[in-house]
Amino acid sequence: MIMIEIILLGYLVAYVYADGVADVVLSCSLVEEGTGLGGMGGGALFTRTPATLVLRDVAVAPDEPLETLTPFVPPSVPDPDLILFETKVSSPEIPNADLLLHADCNELEVMCEISRYSPRGLQESSDPAFFMVSLSVEGLEFSTSVILQTLTVEKDQSHLIQNKLSLPLSQSGTILTEVIFLVFSHINSVSAPLRGEVLLNCGFKQQEVPLAQELGVEWRLQHRGKGWKVLEMKTKLDDTEGSTVVHGERKGSSMDAGLVVSEGNVSMTLNGLKAVDEGTYICTVSIGHFHAQQVIQLHIFQPPHVSLSEEKLVLMKKSSQTLSCHCNKYYPLDCQMEWFSLSPTGTEPELFKDQGSLSSHRQHGDGTYSLSSHLTVPPTVSPGTKITCRVSHQALEAPLHLSLVVESPKPDSYWWVLGFLIITVLFFYQVMK
Repeated sequence: MIMIEIILLGYLVAYVYADGVADVVLSCSLVEEGTGLGGMGGGALFTRTPATLVLRDVAVAPDEPLETLTPFVPPSVPDPDLILFETKVSSPEIPNADLLLHADCNELEVMCEISRYSPRGLQESSDPAFFMVSLSVEGLEFSTSVILQTLTVEKDQSHLIQNKLSLPLSQSGTILTEVIFLVFSHINSVSAPLRGEVLLNCGFKQQEVPLAQELGVEWRLQHRGKGWKVLEMKTKLDDTEGSTVVHGERKGSSMDAGLVVSEGNVSMTLNGLKAVDEGTYICTVSIGHFHAQQVIQLHIFQPPHVSLSEEKLVLMKKSSQTLSCHCNKYYPLDCQMEWFSLSPTGTEPELFKDQGSLSSHRQHGDGTYSLSSHLTVPPTVSPGTKITCRVSHQALEAPLHLSLVVESPKPDSYWWVLGFLIITVLFFYQVMK
């Protein structure tokens, strides 16, 4: 069989398609705290060292159109300077890990960062060692935080030690690990309408643990430099009656306790959304000595209601008139308003040279905004000209257009009155005659 390697966008992927599983090899960064003083000239706060992560036994769909390729082959001569992590992901399984198989074909970049992890309540020791792996794919709804635990390497199997991490290497020169806990999300960001409802997806998987172990879930919101707790749940994995405690700081926030225990689904529902609900949500799951989290961006939107101040516009011979376009109750703030004209003989609308004036933004109690644009229509505009107000806003699938057609000026009322009097006089004269 032929070994095939693909290098694209800074990471390497090697596949094997056999028995419904594949190997994925990722180029990562080992992130460590630096020894300097950050931006004060003493060095970096963090250092990054090239590392490689081999995910073994990634589940592949039966209808996956891949040819049979040889599995990943480590270096023929183990190198103690290489940082090469190897782990099986079949138990517990990383959800949607098969998306990594196609990231290269779609020219998407994989973000992979590895850092040391210190379990809470455990004394630091070299055996076993723990690492946190953060994985995400740009442009795909794939994000996970995985905790790896190193496996014991028998002394008679290898005498090699990885130079930087001081960890024993397998005969193939890899740091053998296993997945013990992970927290994942199927979304990186989500948009929802004002006063609507949204589901923030988050879940966890773990190795088999005693059912009596306590599980803690916390959702927090970070926005504009401030943070606060939204929802908290504590329960036992055996779902003992009365063991579940839920505390919601935000009215209308909820989790399904049954799904939390049975499926590891800690997704949170928010209803009655307000502008203040927008921000960065952090889902943190804790079991025993381990905890990990996912970050989800929530964007709130509300399309504007647009109206014109006049239903029709009749030209006046000697004076200009003001036409207003009102853009009401929209969110977020940015809104663009433009005026166009189309002459009776024209084929394409043109921007008005004078775009008029904008009012200041007005913010309402629900956090939405309103804005008005005022256009001065000169008396020299040709009758039959079509005037259009175009409004663009990110909550709109396409810009909104409101238009009216300029009408010819009415005859002066003086001549109307004089004509009426003349006709009346002539009528009575004929009658009297």
